[in-house]
Amino acid sequence: MPPVLSRLFLLACAALATGAAAQQPSTVAITRIDLGHGLYMLRGQGGNIGVSVGSDGVILIDDQFAPLTPAIEAAIREVSDAPIRFVLNTHWHGDHTGGNENLGKSGAVIVAHHGVRRRMAAGGRMEAFGREVPPAPPAALPVVTFGKDLQLHLNGLRLVAHHVAAAHTDGDAYVWWPEAKVLHAGDLYFNGFYPVIDWGSGGHIDGMIAAVDRILATVDDETRIIPGHGPLSDRKGLQAYRDMLADVAARIHALLDAGKSVEEVVAARPTAAWDEKWGKGFLAPDAWVEMVARGILRHASASRPQQGDPAAHRH
Repeated sequence: MPPVLSRLFLLACAALATGAAAQQPSTVAITRIDLGHGLYMLRGQGGNIGVSVGSDGVILIDDQFAPLTPAIEAAIREVSDAPIRFVLNTHWHGDHTGGNENLGKSGAVIVAHHGVRRRMAAGGRMEAFGREVPPAPPAALPVVTFGKDLQLHLNGLRLVAHHVAAAHTDGDAYVWWPEAKVLHAGDLYFNGFYPVIDWGSGGHIDGMIAAVDRILATVDDETRIIPGHGPLSDRKGLQAYRDMLADVAARIHALLDAGKSVEEVVAARPTAAWDEKWGKGFLAPDAWVEMVARGILRHASASRPQQGDPAAHRH
């Protein structure tokens, strides 16, 4: 079992991820940042929202918690009276999909990776958080799903969604408007603090690093990057985040390869050099180290050939 202290931090994080911690709408301010080309970033409570407005309507990337839908719609109405036509979810967590039901009932088409619909429809236990998540109501489920890539051609821009292999979860996608040089990274990027890695949903730190590498190869120094959480960023900020992830991953891998238990890995404080900058967010350093270590172990176990598998007999 995870240490009690770490479990408390994880439960606090679970409340954010599943929507249980959503405040009353009147206490949450929705702020808007104009990114040009009819694109905006909205911040409130939960995952950051990307918005595209224009003659073809409104497209949202993620939609935070259900109680915030009226405030989010009001913020959008300040720049567009057009209907919300599409909502694209970057992954399945409730702080990014909580508004789906409201918006789906209002006529928006919900879009996401196949795995997002599968996990939302099934619900189940979020092991990293020790929490049960009920199945989403039908109106909240994505009705258009994709595998590797998706493109939408709306509001004079090309929107490209790319699925990445298991990273934050197993259904992550980032969203890229190439002509506008704006990218929404979803929870592949937590700007300024250690990221949640939902290992029970297939996430692990090596996948996070690979996903960030793909984004870094996509963007340039002029690109504005909307992180899943935290302030608007750029390529330099994302590179600093990647450097932190890679160093911590190497240290934790080395400890696990040396036969250390998860508790011993935590006690070794492999994030000490990074804690001042990155350790003041959702997760305290010890809780995050435990999350990363358990994700590495789960991924290794899932990747190991099982008895009876022909691969188990290969040299």
